[in-house]
Amino acid sequence: MTRERNIYGKIDWITVWLYIILVLMGWVSVYASVYDETHSSILDISQRYGKQMIWIIAGGAIAFMIMLIDAKVFNAFAYIIYGISLFVLLAVLSIGTEISGSKSWFQIGGVAIQPAEFAKFATCLALARYLSSYATDINVLRTKIIATAIIFLPAVFILMQNDTGSAVVYVALILVLYREGLSGYFLISGVIIVVLFVMTLLINQYIMTLILTALSILLYYYNRTLRKKWWIIVMIWMASVGVVFMVDYVFDNVLEDHQKTRINVLLGKESDPKGAGYNVNQSKIAIGSGGLFGKGFLQGTQTKYNFVPEQSTDFIFCTVGEEWGFVGSSVVVLLFIFLLYRLVKMAERQRSDFSRIYGYGVVSILFFHFLVNIGMTIGLVPVIGIPLPFFSYGGSSLWAFTILLFIFIKLDANRLALF
Repeated sequence: MTRERNIYGKIDWITVWLYIILVLMGWVSVYASVYDETHSSILDISQRYGKQMIWIIAGGAIAFMIMLIDAKVFNAFAYIIYGISLFVLLAVLSIGTEISGSKSWFQIGGVAIQPAEFAKFATCLALARYLSSYATDINVLRTKIIATAIIFLPAVFILMQNDTGSAVVYVALILVLYREGLSGYFLISGVIIVVLFVMTLLINQYIMTLILTALSILLYYYNRTLRKKWWIIVMIWMASVGVVFMVDYVFDNVLEDHQKTRINVLLGKESDPKGAGYNVNQSKIAIGSGGLFGKGFLQGTQTKYNFVPEQSTDFIFCTVGEEWGFVGSSVVVLLFIFLLYRLVKMAERQRSDFSRIYGYGVVSILFFHFLVNIGMTIGLVPVIGIPLPFFSYGGSSLWAFTILLFIFIKLDANRLALF
């Protein structure tokens, strides 16, 4: 009882303040990105910035309620929460509302809720519950299969909603498995597959096969250890060639037309400055025009004249770059890096396996969103439409990230208690 009464004294307030700072900076950025002189008050709820204020207040209330819940509840009900999230992801396919080509929203009055955002923390809970059980060993095939199923089952349901961006996020949870002892060969294999995918899009698949064959021969002759296990080289060669010949099929039959165009534009195979490449080009212009210190608050011309579509959501970072410049952008990036660093430290100090694994789930999700969202705005990764945590406009994403983070803050505050 004493521990529960003193729980607020054990909260990691540095993380809480980082959350508050990022949320408030995001609110100001939303205000700047859709500023309307006829509705100049940031509290005007008829505008996006006024609505974002409501989401922020509600998010604060959600965080407060999470801190009142007994930490043991998250472990005990992890599978139930996960099951409910899967059911809701399926339900939205039949009774949901289609927005921007994705049938992934529930329209409740004037509010649109996206279940895919909330499924992230539910998946982290279920994964933590499973991996922290006494019967699991990440090096056992059965454990790998079940853990992978927990991660990718919601991703499959989200893909069925035609929301590829939200589905891809779940790949980040592989990092949790790596922290828990999964061989680094799996991560290296994943990187190799991505490299082969990109190279095959740039180079003819038969030329790629010749390159892989030459590399295999060189590996055989210059690596004495593998020369004795030549079948390993053959298997790697066969797997690599298989990936190469699968690329065209995946590219032509799995990806949507707009996704294929975005990838081709990113790789320089197509030039579409007024189509698929328009958002990124305008975003880079906005960020570049900010210079060192930016144009000043509400002085961004790209922002004022709506040159960048989705500027308050997926491309919110270009507002930061244009108005706050390189210095302001660096501050935002450093705040996110510090938050991620803090969360890793918190995860490592946990006594409970459940809390540690969940903590790394939080880090993985936030890291992926941070890296890909900012990468989209500066043209380093394809545009897949995922928000910048705590910054982008929207109630679903803000509430989901708040729940994701504050469950871990609660678990950390309760780390000295036994589960």
